[in-house]
Amino acid sequence: MLRLIIGLAAGYVLGTKAGRARYEQISKTTRAITASPVTRKLVSVGRQKLSDKLSTQPKLEPMAPLDERTTVLIPHDQLRR
Repeated sequence: MLRLIIGLAAGYVLGTKAGRARYEQISKTTRAITASPVTRKLVSVGRQKLSDKLSTQPKLEPMAPLDERTTVLIPHDQLRR
């Protein structure tokens, strides 16, 4: 989706007849959006969610802690229910 938006923006910038001022406005807005901490956080969260969905590693579930510093983890599919 992001690539589509970038492609559309690039096509508009390259095909526009509004001139250099409009190009600078679009360029400045694009830089502000991509440099934004909120955008970076959204991208990071999205990548993590995608990574979790595509992961082949079993999810680990915590069992009862042995002591205050040690917790046993087992794969989610091996939990006794």
